[in-house]
Amino acid sequence: MADDGRRGDEDDRGPGAAHQVFVVMECLLEKLKVLNYEEEVLAKHNMKNLSRHYFVSSPYLASNPGEQFYMFTIIAAWLINVAGRPFAEPQEYDEPNATVSNILAELRAFGVKVDFPPSKLKSGSGEYVCLVLDRLAEEALRRRGFSFRRPNYPTENTEEESVIEDDAELTLSKVEEEMIEEPDDEEENVMDLEALKLRTTHTEAEPSTKPDEILESTVDAAEWNLEVERVLPQLKVTIKTDNKDWRIHVDQMHQHRDGIKSSLKEANSYLDKLQEDIGKTLEKVSSREKYINNQLEHLIQEYRSAQAKLSEVKERYQQGSGGVTERTRILAEISEELDKVKQEMEEKGSSMSDGAPVVKIKQSLTKLKMEIVQMDVRIGVVQHTLLQAKLKEKSNMTRDMHATNIPEPAAGPFA
Repeated sequence: MADDGRRGDEDDRGPGAAHQVFVVMECLLEKLKVLNYEEEVLAKHNMKNLSRHYFVSSPYLASNPGEQFYMFTIIAAWLINVAGRPFAEPQEYDEPNATVSNILAELRAFGVKVDFPPSKLKSGSGEYVCLVLDRLAEEALRRRGFSFRRPNYPTENTEEESVIEDDAELTLSKVEEEMIEEPDDEEENVMDLEALKLRTTHTEAEPSTKPDEILESTVDAAEWNLEVERVLPQLKVTIKTDNKDWRIHVDQMHQHRDGIKSSLKEANSYLDKLQEDIGKTLEKVSSREKYINNQLEHLIQEYRSAQAKLSEVKERYQQGSGGVTERTRILAEISEELDKVKQEMEEKGSSMSDGAPVVKIKQSLTKLKMEIVQMDVRIGVVQHTLLQAKLKEKSNMTRDMHATNIPEPAAGPFA
């Protein structure tokens, strides 16, 4: 919605509103140079000079919002101080919203109407950034008593220019005259047409003395003819040719036309002869082609039948190749299964032909017999021990029985 509103404002202002910010930025840079910002701001903070469109927001220009915002705050603070109002120089880590609010408050104090939100200045570039700096620069210039005046253009001297142009034309004419070739030595005695014209005009300028009577010649006609024949070679008139004269161009055109006509007549004869030769050659080629076609008709038929058979064979080959591919796949599966069965059979055959299990069984039986013998010996020892214990017990019981059954001795006479 904001973009739509901004587009609407630009449409109301005109088609050049989008480029007005470039003009404002260039004017701002000139004002900053007048205020000597290179030494008072850039040299102090060790910064590089601003470009012509540094604060312009455009997709065709490189931008660094952090650097541009810091540069904007530094220059704005300096301009406010130059304009006569104290303003603390912002630091790089200050709160942006507070810094922008303080700058706008000082701008309102100068009487400038602010009709845009402060967030427009946080990007460090754009139309409103250039507008704020431009207003502050104007206040700083007004504080220093500087004002721009209209330029005074010097009056132009048209007479000098006309004289210079005339000199140039004269120089050009001299160069053209020098470029014209001089007459040959053989034509030195030939009369010049320009000299004749000058002489004629000079003669006409003199007062004419008209005779009162008709003049009659007293010269002999034969002598007159001899004099004419003697003087005739010297009566040739030379005209200095100018390459820019249209008459020369017309004469050249006529000459070229005559040359083209004469060349065209010769060329037409050659072209007609060439056309006849080409026509005869084409007729020979066409007749020869018909003859060859008639002679090779049966070969062409055989070739066509061979092509048809070849196409049929190719089709059957494609069908057969499809079946071969399927059977090859089945063969591969069967071969894999056969390899598995062979491997199992080899394992079983090796286990059946191997005598190691029999040897193990024999060793086990031998060990078992030895254990049985040892067990029998132990059983015999245990039986013997048990028998001895029973005999001992029996003898003890018998002894005890005899001891309990012994009669008391009878009382004798001596008792």
